[in-house]
Amino acid sequence: MDRLQAMTAFVRVVDTGSFSAAARRIGVGQPAISKTIAQLEDRLQVRLLIRSTHGLTPTDAGIRFYERAKLAIHEADEAELQAKGAGAGLAGCLRVCAATTFARIMVLPHLPQFMARHPDLEVDVILDDRVIDLVSEGIDVALRMGELADSSAIARKIATGRRSVIATPAYLEEHGVPQVPADLAAHQALVYTQLGNSWTFHRQGTEASVAVAGRVRFTAAEGIRAAVKADMGLAVTSDWMFWPELQSGEVLRVLEDWKLPELELWAVFPTGRLASAKARAFADFVQRIVG
Repeated sequence: MDRLQAMTAFVRVVDTGSFSAAARRIGVGQPAISKTIAQLEDRLQVRLLIRSTHGLTPTDAGIRFYERAKLAIHEADEAELQAKGAGAGLAGCLRVCAATTFARIMVLPHLPQFMARHPDLEVDVILDDRVIDLVSEGIDVALRMGELADSSAIARKIATGRRSVIATPAYLEEHGVPQVPADLAAHQALVYTQLGNSWTFHRQGTEASVAVAGRVRFTAAEGIRAAVKADMGLAVTSDWMFWPELQSGEVLRVLEDWKLPELELWAVFPTGRLASAKARAFADFVQRIVG
C-alpha cells in the first residue's frame, strides 16, 4: 500500500463525506477506495471512520490523522513543485476562504480566468464572514479586510480600498444630500455592527466624528447591500461592496471631499508552515484584479 496515496484517499473521503464521491474525485472505483481505507486502518491498528446509515464520520483518531495527512500531502505537493521548477503548472486542491459579499462581487466573476490558467487545479471556496481557524479548517489562504486580529498571522497586504458614504438617488432625493459630516446625524444610517455607529472623517487636516442614528443594524454586508438598495438609508462601506452599483449609478457617493479611513485587504496564510505555491498564486491573482 502506497502511504501517500492512502492518505490522499482518506482525506478525500473525509472532505467529500463518502467513498463514492471520493472515488469520483480521485478517478478510481469505489471498491478501491473502500479497500484502501480498510488497509490503512489495519496498518494503523485504529478505527478512522465510523460507518452508519447517515454516512461517514471520522473518529477522534481519524480527525487527528486527517489533519496530519493533509499537511503531509501539502508538503509533498510543494516538494514536487519545487523540483519541477517555477514553470510547472499548479495542481491539486486549493482551499480559499473569503467574506461572502466581497468574494461574490470582486473575486468569483474572475475565477474562471484563474481556473483556465491552471487546468489541473481544484478550488474549494469557503464563504464565511467570520474569522475562522485556517489550520483546523484546512484553509490554504484567506482574504481578510481591516485590521488583523492576530498580529502573529502570516499575512501579506494585497490591496487598499476606499470607504465611502453611499445611498441611492431615490433616498437622497427624498431626504436631501448631506453637505458636511454633521448632517449625517439627521439621516437614517444603516449600521454595520463591525464598524459601529461612530464615523470619523478627515479633510485638509480637519477631523470630524459623527455618531449616527440607525433603526436597523446588520452583522453582514449582504444586509447592508439589500437595505441601501431598498432606499432605507445611508451607509459607510468599502467601494468593493457596491462596485457594480457605483459603476452603474444605482448608488451614489456623498461627502466625497471628506475622507474615511481606507480598508486594507490581506492574504492570510496558515501559521506554522510556508505559504504554498497555489496560495501565493491565488493571492497574486486577487491582487491583480482588485489592486
